[in-house]
Amino acid sequence: MKKREIYITQNDMERLRALIEIYNGNDAPYLERLEEELDSARIVDSKDIPHDVVTMNSIVRIKDLDTGEERTLTLVFPGKTDAAEKTISILAPVGTALIGYREGDAIEWRVPAGTKKFKIIEIIYQPERLGNYDL
Repeated sequence: MKKREIYITQNDMERLRALIEIYNGNDAPYLERLEEELDSARIVDSKDIPHDVVTMNSIVRIKDLDTGEERTLTLVFPGKTDAAEKTISILAPVGTALIGYREGDAIEWRVPAGTKKFKIIEIIYQPERLGNYDL
């Protein structure tokens, strides 16, 4: 699967860069991948982000392309995860993989157990779509 262009809001970019600074040196294994994603992203103003792009605090439905299993997840900052709420940290492998990609994108991502292939089926909720720019 080819690498697609990803979009990041200016607000998310600032907060994610600050997060990398905080965790830098703490052996957070996916920081480097997150930084690579941010380095290659197109930065846009929150009000200009396409409505089909995964941003922080988005609720997405994904499908595992190997098992066919579908899951609904909310992409959150570390410390905001809650298994009951089906949240995933931006620092988790799948969380890092989701940020900036679009509804319908198929993503291949290295995880500790190998390579995961999944597709973003639907963005159920994107804060910016509803004018929530400061979550």
